[in-house]
Amino acid sequence: MPEFDTDVLVVGGGGAGLTASMLLSRLGVAHLLVSALPATSALPKAHLLNQRTMEIFAELGIAETVYRRGTPPEQMRYSGWYAGLAGPAGDYGRRFGLIESWGCGGLSADWAVASPQRQTNLPQIRLEPILKSRAEELAPGRVCFHHEVTAFTQDADGVTATVLDRGAGRPYQVRARYLLACDGGRTVGRQLGIAMEGARDLARIATVHLSADLSAWARDPEVLIRWLSLPHTGGAATMVPMGPDRWGPDSEEWVVHLNYATDDPRGLDDEQVIADLRAALGLPDHPLTVHLITRWSIEGVVADRFRDGRVFLLGDAAHRHPPTGGLGLNSAIQDAANLAWKLAAVLYGHAAERLLDTYEPERKPVTARNVRRSVDNALNHIVTAQAAGIVPGAGPEANWRQLRRLWSGLPEDAGPARAVRRAIAAQSMEFNEHNVEYGYTYSSAAVLPDGTSEPGNPDPVRLYQPCARPGHPLPHAWLDDDHGRRLPVHDLLRPGRFLLVAGENGQDWCEAAAELATAWPLDAVRVGHLDGDLLDPRSTWTRHRGHGPEGAVLVRPDRFVAWRAQEATDATARLSQALRSLLGH
Repeated sequence: MPEFDTDVLVVGGGGAGLTASMLLSRLGVAHLLVSALPATSALPKAHLLNQRTMEIFAELGIAETVYRRGTPPEQMRYSGWYAGLAGPAGDYGRRFGLIESWGCGGLSADWAVASPQRQTNLPQIRLEPILKSRAEELAPGRVCFHHEVTAFTQDADGVTATVLDRGAGRPYQVRARYLLACDGGRTVGRQLGIAMEGARDLARIATVHLSADLSAWARDPEVLIRWLSLPHTGGAATMVPMGPDRWGPDSEEWVVHLNYATDDPRGLDDEQVIADLRAALGLPDHPLTVHLITRWSIEGVVADRFRDGRVFLLGDAAHRHPPTGGLGLNSAIQDAANLAWKLAAVLYGHAAERLLDTYEPERKPVTARNVRRSVDNALNHIVTAQAAGIVPGAGPEANWRQLRRLWSGLPEDAGPARAVRRAIAAQSMEFNEHNVEYGYTYSSAAVLPDGTSEPGNPDPVRLYQPCARPGHPLPHAWLDDDHGRRLPVHDLLRPGRFLLVAGENGQDWCEAAAELATAWPLDAVRVGHLDGDLLDPRSTWTRHRGHGPEGAVLVRPDRFVAWRAQEATDATARLSQALRSLLGH
């Protein structure tokens, strides 16, 4: 059997695996990606891409492609609630709720100051080919689809896997120092006996991917997701445009999610699902083409461990989310960003093996919180539907009577209308969970506390508060160089390297960094409002750095703050000790 030796074997070619491959390539780490699937996903699945993910894509050189292919920002500013889509009466399709979503397409100042990148929307069926193409460009011949891991063993020095090239019908062996399980939990985690813990089978969904011209009824161009209350059926549905070339009401393709009770057999029959789709949309005869029907259950589960020896779990192999909030794919991509630089540091000899022990304590709490948030987001939609008064089995007349109270303007209907408005406002827990998406923090041996307290936050779900406290994400700030060019502080980081950002009087820190850079992957820069290698024209960095002119902040390669110092006393010794501690020596 042919043998292949590499440093890292990536199993799975979805968002987590392809991102891991690209990051490892950028870090110069030898690796092989194998995916049992013959091609990238045929399912629309996840589509929202948050700011943290887009920062990673910018580093990988694909952000502009994703933005160009994705939803224009002005067409994803809101989510809306409607009385169905189409029907014989004038109230069909009436909008009764609207909420700003994901920074309101760039109009929210809070989101604009958080990151140089904005949110976007691109279905996974169109995102994954972009990721795959870039991964192949960075690692020619090392991204192998239709290659399935059929068995593996691990020992103290590495992992040995048997891979079947399904196209050629030939097996081969791969010997790697580490294995990344990005296979959705289908193979690797099960073989290791890793359990998934949490809520399962909360609801059953049938998702229909279709082509149709719905522009006559989906009239709000600024709305991305449409939540349909269906008085005529007693149910609910969700509509999301899928592009690919036009968005908003003119989208050529759509995804419609239909809810079924866990014991309802209708959701298992394709013809019945299509009939239910037409009934939900109120379009019994309108031309439409169904591309695919998929069925899935809402669950929120997390692996009992993210590491087993030399095997690491990423993405759906480690955590699975309801789609509400769009946290699943983003968490998977951010898993890869957390782990890739640590693997490179160990493989290059800059870090001790124990640095890899920080992956689970950093990522598991974050992804477990994301799973809880996703479940809560889904449950709150049930609360909204109940407040609207739609009851299965009550009949169209009774359901319409309840729903029309929301816009009747009658004094006796003010209470129900207010309850629905409050329930929709509460859905900002999904559409404006900025601190969940961007402000999450890490606590592990790869973060050195500086004795300061966690800043108070009146709303830890919605309000992201930038700061350069150890464990927090690097705050965004625009800086100017001596040629008048403006760049974000994020762009100062180079792949696999730490960055020391010193104050305007931090010459000692920069000299210490230059001395230590012969042994450590380390860069340094002085930043101040009036002096420094780069200037802080809006004093944004000065506001967030948390130290004076002689202090410094040490940033990890994944753009999280690792360490902070208030003054430059014994700069070389203190910086050396910080690096040794952070890297596990």
